[in-house]
Amino acid sequence: MPKQVYTHGHHESVLRSHRWRTAENSAAYLLPHLAPGMSLLDVGCGPGTITCDLAEIVAPGRVTAVEVSAEALELARAEAAARGVDNIDFVVADVHGLQFAEASFDVVHAHQVLQHVADPVGALREMRRVCRPGGIVAARDSDYAGFTWYPQSPALDRWLDLYFQACHHNQGEPNAGRRLLSWARAAGFGEVTASASLWCFADETDRQWWGGMWADRILKSALADQLLREGLSTEDELGKISAGWQKWAADPDGWFTVLHGEIIGRV
Repeated sequence: MPKQVYTHGHHESVLRSHRWRTAENSAAYLLPHLAPGMSLLDVGCGPGTITCDLAEIVAPGRVTAVEVSAEALELARAEAAARGVDNIDFVVADVHGLQFAEASFDVVHAHQVLQHVADPVGALREMRRVCRPGGIVAARDSDYAGFTWYPQSPALDRWLDLYFQACHHNQGEPNAGRRLLSWARAAGFGEVTASASLWCFADETDRQWWGGMWADRILKSALADQLLREGLSTEDELGKISAGWQKWAADPDGWFTVLHGEIIGRV
């Protein structure tokens, strides 16, 4: 089975970002296709905030939440317990080889997953295999080369360059957003609807949250550990990048957008 390495890891600074995500701000393209009573597979559920939102929408249908490790899955289990969402099943699985029977789900969903897998086409084939005829496979991934910010910052330029190096070393694809349509076609989908959407961080609260989160992530997350371990950067340089994020966050003119590609594939 192809290697799957999650570049970001699960440090608190990463989870701070992931727990901000909701079905509304991260899966709006999918919501019109959902209805009560549907069965849904959420691949790479992370800390479960989107998963719980989706479970509430399809109830009394059930959601199956998948992560590659029991430790990662426990984050989603805790979120569901805290919110009192009881129509979710939790399963450790790898999207490259899902252990579910063919045609098991009405909807198969993956948010920010395919950019991290070694074989995204194969992953989409698996997602398609476990989706029922007439069902849909939905995927949304960011596109790092499409990120834009102001004011220009050599520190943020270097941050992006280092991220590309780390992700490629892990056999990931940082520009997955623009590749989703081609991957879906290669995976055998005959009917695919592609779209795009943005996260925008521009007011003071959003800048402080986004910039502060990345100022921490570049120092403390699995990404930072990898950059230092593989000699791609130094503690001094990462400290300067962190300071660059803080400077951007404090600038009242600061503006940052995160581009995402999206697909709805009909089975």
